[in-house]
Amino acid sequence: MKPTRSLLLTALVLAALLCAAGCTGTGTGTATPTPTTVPATTAAVTTAAPTTTAPVSELTVFAAASLKDAFTEMGRLFEANHTGMKVVLNFDGSQVLRTQLNQGAQADVFASANWAQMNLSKGDGRMINETVTLFCHNRLAILVPAANPGKITGLKDLANPGVKVVIGTPEVPVGSYARQLLNKTVNDSAYGPDFRTKFLANVVSEETNVNQLATKIVLGEADAGIAYASDVPAAQIEKVTVIELPTAYQVIADYPIGVVKETADRATAQAFIDFVLSDEGQQTLQRFGFAPV
Repeated sequence: MKPTRSLLLTALVLAALLCAAGCTGTGTGTATPTPTTVPATTAAVTTAAPTTTAPVSELTVFAAASLKDAFTEMGRLFEANHTGMKVVLNFDGSQVLRTQLNQGAQADVFASANWAQMNLSKGDGRMINETVTLFCHNRLAILVPAANPGKITGLKDLANPGVKVVIGTPEVPVGSYARQLLNKTVNDSAYGPDFRTKFLANVVSEETNVNQLATKIVLGEADAGIAYASDVPAAQIEKVTVIELPTAYQVIADYPIGVVKETADRATAQAFIDFVLSDEGQQTLQRFGFAPV
């Protein structure tokens, strides 16, 4: 009997130990799950959208060299009124610009200092002909250095012996206008039949644009030049004296402007021309010595 009781007691103790080890519960018979730590969710990275600016469009304007100051200001004003627009200006003699256009140079607007070069461009098929219009006038004048070493007081003095004169080439508008002026003196007894010959004998340089011509006067490389009254830059106005020509010999220069046929933006090109013709545009030209249409 003793061994049997001993085995029974041993079995009860083992049963109790097994229950203690595996039967710890919540009272519902379900074991309490071991808690686990969930990693924190990584915060989403917000990427700012790239900053964008309005696309810049370019309008290329070919303009006669005499328009440099006026059209530089015109371009600035046009840009101020047209957000995102940049006006690219190319200044040179009108004949040079026409040649560039005829050789395929890209431009949207052409402003010439005479009808001759504009009409050639129209004949070359480079212009939208119905857009071409007159936009201002200019006048010829005698430019002399402020010190006036040649003692120039008027047109007659340009034929005096030893006077150094500078004019434009026959192809550049200002040179063509100067020769028109000389032709008017041939039959005038006040100048004599040899005035034109003596004048041309005094010519020491013929320039391809008016900026070069005016610069020679400013630097004192010539005693006088026939140019436009508007040609002296504001920064150099004190270095040059402008002498008006006699009314009978005055030559008025006409300046036409138009849209180039190969433009990629006819509407904006026309808008620029409209601005030049507007009250603000005409007042701007007048400030720089041009006469409005």
